[in-house]
Amino acid sequence: MEANNRNDKWQLGDAYERYMGRWSREVAPRFLHWMEVPADRRWLDVGCGTGALCAEIVARCAPRSVVGIDPSEGFLATARQLLPAEVVLHRASAGQLPLDDSSVDATVSALMLNFVPDAGAALREMVRVTATGGSVGAYVWDYARKMDLIRLYWDVAAQFDAQARAQDQGERFPLCQPDALASAFADAGLRQVEVSAIEIPMRFADFDDYWRPFLAGQGPAPAHAMQLEEPVREQLRERLRERMPVLPDGSILLQARALTARGRR
Repeated sequence: MEANNRNDKWQLGDAYERYMGRWSREVAPRFLHWMEVPADRRWLDVGCGTGALCAEIVARCAPRSVVGIDPSEGFLATARQLLPAEVVLHRASAGQLPLDDSSVDATVSALMLNFVPDAGAALREMVRVTATGGSVGAYVWDYARKMDLIRLYWDVAAQFDAQARAQDQGERFPLCQPDALASAFADAGLRQVEVSAIEIPMRFADFDDYWRPFLAGQGPAPAHAMQLEEPVREQLRERLRERMPVLPDGSILLQARALTARGRR
């Protein structure tokens, strides 16, 4: 996972797992099924974070090899604990992948492209290291239209902080739209580009299960929450609680949509 804004804090793997990693793990198997990569292929996961996508590649794709790359040592430390030893992990940037040309057969990324300073450059690097005929794919959240966990936060935060709108991922990341994703993949030189979507339920045991991950400050919305004065943060928290669709058993059911893109070199 990379960052191009001072609030895009991605350092603590355990905190990220509680906030977003658990939901990325829900999307990953569906994304890999959609990618349709045959067995015995060399895989690269760019921006591997805590290893959600790498773990599913190992479990479901019968890979010849798996390499994960991420610039965050904190995330890589968590990934090393969670992934089998055969997954090779490197600390590096998406814009400068430490692999030779055409050295892998499938290059993928999960929830990463919108956070790099230059998504086009990252995609060109992903294409460079992928062999002719190989696949490049990615998924990102549909922040503007269907990512309830974060959408609810920013809608309420705007009532307490006039600067919240500028940090809202739905505003900041125009790449996270179907047409923009398709154009980015085509501009990187990929062919047979396709864009789709995967929707998942997000069930929280209670409101605290939703709110506690924000207090670790990992990612734009939690970082924003922790920058607020405590009385303001508590008011925001209570307003969020009022907005939540609480079920009779006290649990909360939200929805999320991941936009997926794939193409061939």
